[in-house]
Amino acid sequence: MALVAYDVIVARGSTVVRALHRTTFEITRDSYLTPRGDCIIAIGSNKGARDLSPEVRASIASDRAIVVVELVCNGVRDTVVCRGSSKLRLSDSRRIVVRRSRYVDGSTLCVESNKAARDLKRELVTELQRGGVLVAKVFVLRV
Repeated sequence: MALVAYDVIVARGSTVVRALHRTTFEITRDSYLTPRGDCIIAIGSNKGARDLSPEVRASIASDRAIVVVELVCNGVRDTVVCRGSSKLRLSDSRRIVVRRSRYVDGSTLCVESNKAARDLKRELVTELQRGGVLVAKVFVLRV
């Protein structure tokens, strides 16, 4: 496998983060979160899907792409592995969503993820609930 693209997303947690969703997790540019948003792990993001680097956007839109998302907040780290897809549009200006399924819309970063919000390390979720800064590093690999 070879690294073909890399980008960084910065957002912040919220006391309302629950991270209980079974099939997705989301990072949003929105400045608020309601308890219904149980997939949202961070708000106030510096990027939506359409703002990712041109290199990431081009390389992730392949059925051969492997995507590794490293989530770090206050020294607590978790890693998520998923797949790219030739169906990705990466057109959403507000949201970035990682999905367990193969469903794709404009916010989808990757599909067939090994983790959803409820699977993330609870220590990471606790740091996000304390309002910590989330740094999400997106690595796109090609087999």
